[in-house]
Amino acid sequence: MDQIKGYAYGQVGTSPVTLEDLNLLKKTVLFTEEDEKYLRMAGDVLKDQTDQVLDLWYNYVGSNEHLLYYFSKDGQPNTQYLDAVRARFKQWILDLCNRPYDQEWLNYQHEIALRHHSTRKNKTDHVDTAPIVHYRYIVAFIYPITATIKGFLSKKGHDAETVAKMHDAWFKAVTLTAILWTHPYINKGEF
Repeated sequence: MDQIKGYAYGQVGTSPVTLEDLNLLKKTVLFTEEDEKYLRMAGDVLKDQTDQVLDLWYNYVGSNEHLLYYFSKDGQPNTQYLDAVRARFKQWILDLCNRPYDQEWLNYQHEIALRHHSTRKNKTDHVDTAPIVHYRYIVAFIYPITATIKGFLSKKGHDAETVAKMHDAWFKAVTLTAILWTHPYINKGEF
């Protein structure tokens, strides 16, 4: 893998969310070993479509000023920042599908959380844009990131039941990550 600017998987601090917490979250969203299997399958299906997925997602963000705001300063999008985030977002798709949900993965989800929050927003890329991605959009993005992936999952000839299982596993995984990314926004002891 070429070096992705700012991608520091395995090189970040420890998440305050424990593996026990993660396992309880997985249980709550009904994430099972079968989902792991279908998520890996989704990773195989998506690995050569990530640019098309990101084109769709970036067109969506770019066509909504209230979302593009988070990549902008004084109304002007920072294209270098958008490109750097895109490379990491592409890797996030692959990591979401293929990495084990272990301590290292949990730690990196917390790092991503901090990069959306005012704690570390803009610091990785040394940019001056909106100082935080507001909590509401972390949660709201669960739907578009889930709804738009189904068409990509169906492009490799799998039957409808298999596509549905991959999609369900993706939905659960996206929900887990969105929950983890909200940790910095929640008062201590309330997460």
